[in-house]
Amino acid sequence: AQYPGADAETVAATVATPIEQEINGVEGMLYMSSYSSGDGAMALTITFKLGTDLDKAQVLVQNRVSVAEPRLPEEVRRLGITTTKSSPDLMMVVHMLSPDNTYDQLYVSNYARSRVRDILLRLDGVGDLIIFGEREYSLRIWLDPEKLSALGMTSGDVVQALRDQNVQVSGGSIGAPPTNTGTAFQYTVTTQGRFNDARDFRYVIVKSTDDGRLISLQDVARIELGAKDYVTNSYLNGKPAVALAIFQRPGTNALAAAAEIQDKMKELSRDFPKGLSYDIVYNPTEFVAESIQEVYKTIIEAMLLVIIVIIVF
Repeated sequence: AQYPGADAETVAATVATPIEQEINGVEGMLYMSSYSSGDGAMALTITFKLGTDLDKAQVLVQNRVSVAEPRLPEEVRRLGITTTKSSPDLMMVVHMLSPDNTYDQLYVSNYARSRVRDILLRLDGVGDLIIFGEREYSLRIWLDPEKLSALGMTSGDVVQALRDQNVQVSGGSIGAPPTNTGTAFQYTVTTQGRFNDARDFRYVIVKSTDDGRLISLQDVARIELGAKDYVTNSYLNGKPAVALAIFQRPGTNALAAAAEIQDKMKELSRDFPKGLSYDIVYNPTEFVAESIQEVYKTIIEAMLLVIIVIIVF
């Protein structure tokens, strides 16, 4: 769950507590733990008994989350709550970066989210994927408190103006039945809808004065396209990077999943823009594969020794 603008204590009290109270005691649960961060994020991990049907458990948890939703803040309900099943063990970490600094972390982060993340999540064996050092594109509005005060406005007035004017609405249609005009054609009315350019926000009307003068957003604020937050950072060999932490899906083969991820990353890297690359520096399945090879080697050596003993004696 995400509660933008809230501190960790507020998130724990208003988001984590209601959800925990509803989920507590769900069928097959052993224990649960949650953390709330200063950027408004909350994650709740529920551990179930061995042998529990995780598909059924996910449905039961989702049902209880739905019961808790009416008690959550409006902003949290609007953004939604995600329920997933995954192994708590980290299977692999893929770093994406620009070695020659052709692209900044903002670009690399959004490339990873839009072109890589969803594809990896569709692979069999991948349960969850978390991006560390993420810089999600967001419109940042820097309000001038002195100008707002001079106009008798507050930040809440600006927020409300943005909500009222940056909306997607249905324009309806012209000539649709029942109509008595005998229109031969039916036309669908389209509207501008949500803004798709940062420059469009400059002309949002935030207030009209008594003398008829219109105050736009650019008159009281500085508008720029940047990152949603700058709370976490990720580096690789001293260079800014984006880390894709991949968790295994329960019940799948870790070696097969890791191999599939590596093959997919090689395939995706062919379409990377020049100056963008990836590196896998954490892959514990390599040690598992080596251990298995050692087991095979030991078995073969044991068989040879048995054969030698039989022949000699």
